[in-house]
Amino acid sequence: MNSSALNFPRVRQAVFGLFVAVALVSPGLAQASGAVAQERVLANGLKVLVKEDRRAPTVVHLIVYRAGSIDEVNGRTGVAHALEHMMFKGTRTVPSGEFSRRVAAMGGRENAFTTRDYTGYFQQIPSKRLAEVMALEADRMTNLVLSAEAFATEREVVIEERRLRTEDRARARVFEQLMAVAFTASPTRQPVIGWMSDLQSMTVPDLDEWYRTWYAPGNATLVVVGDVSATDVFALAERHYGAIAPRALPARKPQDEPQQMGMRSAVVKAPAETAFLLMGFRVPRLERIDGSIEPYALEMLSEVLAGDENGRFTRELVRQQRIADSAGAGYGLTGRGPGLFTLSGVPAAGRTVAEVQKALREQVARVAADGVDERELERIRIGYVASRVYQRDSLMSQAMELAGLEMSGLSHADADRLLERVRAVTSEDVKAVAARYFGDDGLTVVTLDPQPLSGARPAQRGFSGRH
Repeated sequence: MNSSALNFPRVRQAVFGLFVAVALVSPGLAQASGAVAQERVLANGLKVLVKEDRRAPTVVHLIVYRAGSIDEVNGRTGVAHALEHMMFKGTRTVPSGEFSRRVAAMGGRENAFTTRDYTGYFQQIPSKRLAEVMALEADRMTNLVLSAEAFATEREVVIEERRLRTEDRARARVFEQLMAVAFTASPTRQPVIGWMSDLQSMTVPDLDEWYRTWYAPGNATLVVVGDVSATDVFALAERHYGAIAPRALPARKPQDEPQQMGMRSAVVKAPAETAFLLMGFRVPRLERIDGSIEPYALEMLSEVLAGDENGRFTRELVRQQRIADSAGAGYGLTGRGPGLFTLSGVPAAGRTVAEVQKALREQVARVAADGVDERELERIRIGYVASRVYQRDSLMSQAMELAGLEMSGLSHADADRLLERVRAVTSEDVKAVAARYFGDDGLTVVTLDPQPLSGARPAQRGFSGRH
């Protein structure tokens, strides 16, 4: 069980990548190879996406609900993630643990994850067992049993998960603090796993309200990728999910983040071996595929700075100047809620956080002043596109790509168009966003002040998350 979306490794093979990337983002070739997902919406509102991939007799069944921590309210943070745990505790006809046991008996694997934007449940099983898995998942969409006794135990599991993944990890606490300080109105500020006090006071009625509100067919997308026929999958979906009654969804009220009027900062004191710096700059996110080029340019800027071992941060700040032991940049191109572009670094021996901060910002300022050499940018564009094309070798990656686009408010059909827009980014585009968004007024800085490790809890092993 993960508390964030699955991450897939990036692969950089530029020469071959150029050929593959250009070929596979061609709509004509995609259609000829059967690689385009087919879509149908059931009468109850459930969207079904099917992508045929006949290379192996296996299939991924992924259902995602557009309900994540961004939909939570104060006092009930963490409820999306807690319910994810409880979805494995049984329905009226399937006892606790039986879902996982049956999938394992099929020779399959299954898990779940919660993000800010949505919650997902997946199984990868032999193609011939798809109907069985679909029946199980449809059952727990509507027949979940929320036992007070089971939740009393599972709540302690979630609390311990928070301790292990956040409170006992200094850098995780820095990230949590950055989000809480950078945003004031948007629920983006809330941790996906929830605040500890909310977890401790959470009740079964809290879970039941969330389940009854958001786990409705009209708030879900079913993605099936693998050795299947789309026609057969649509028929199975109609049989198993189609009988579920539609339910009205509540209006999602906008919780827009007000303009930031100046730099914000915070310090986290926690047991750690080294200091750590994390900066967040307010930036736009992708709202329309054919909209502004800026989100794509920001994505390319993150790659220029820290996309791989040849990124400027590693090349210049770590290897050449030895100011930092490590340095990174990050940007979420898609997603619900306001965007943040992060820069981070760990000072090298004898160096300070202030020196790292200065060096990171100087690298961005260089791009703002001089742009990026077109040959460097072309290498980065090729690697970026190729890595995403290579990910499509994985059925799970294909399913996640389709689901992620849908849950962020875009369309699964936008996948190749998104890559085309990335390839259209110019040096001037990257230069422009570097000059526009990296001043002090939209900046939040959080530093880790390392405390003696003697105060830390002893390391614990064997935590199993969901089960």
